[in-house]
Amino acid sequence: MKKYLILYRPFLVFLTKFFLTYLVLSLIYQGYLSWFDENSVDSLTRIVARNTEALFSFFNVNFLAKEVPGVPFIMLLYNGQYMARMIEGCNAVSVMVLFVSFVVSFSGKLKSTLLFIMGGSAFIYVLNIIRIGLLCMGLYWFPEQESLLHDVVFPLFIYGVVFVLWVIWVNKFSLYAK
Repeated sequence: MKKYLILYRPFLVFLTKFFLTYLVLSLIYQGYLSWFDENSVDSLTRIVARNTEALFSFFNVNFLAKEVPGVPFIMLLYNGQYMARMIEGCNAVSVMVLFVSFVVSFSGKLKSTLLFIMGGSAFIYVLNIIRIGLLCMGLYWFPEQESLLHDVVFPLFIYGVVFVLWVIWVNKFSLYAK
């Protein structure tokens, strides 16, 4: 048994760091969410919706994020038409938790790890804002493709970017980079 622990030590250290980081960050986020009533929108989701509205308005796109009191979502309108509802899971926090957990599990020097986590999380945040707006536009122009757009194309987009960031991290900045 000891032989296997020594042989697989790097993998076991990776798993331990990953799951501990994921668990701690998830518990912190769940604690944050517990502050909000089940019939209201949390502040992070509200900020993402407002930033999406601001970004697309900057480009003269008729996009509106409308909050309705007493409901746990924000209505997203494109060209005055209701396209989608934005819920807590749309704010990409869970994606960022997954991203950070992976980077920590393949940690490098403290400074580069923290900078990559902050830069990567900011990049994911901005891409998520763009994803939300483009999804609404796609639903407007191709309503019959709702499942494909929401369940396949846009998750592939955001998780694909996260995967590329992980590859860059492991190959360029982690302690395992050669």
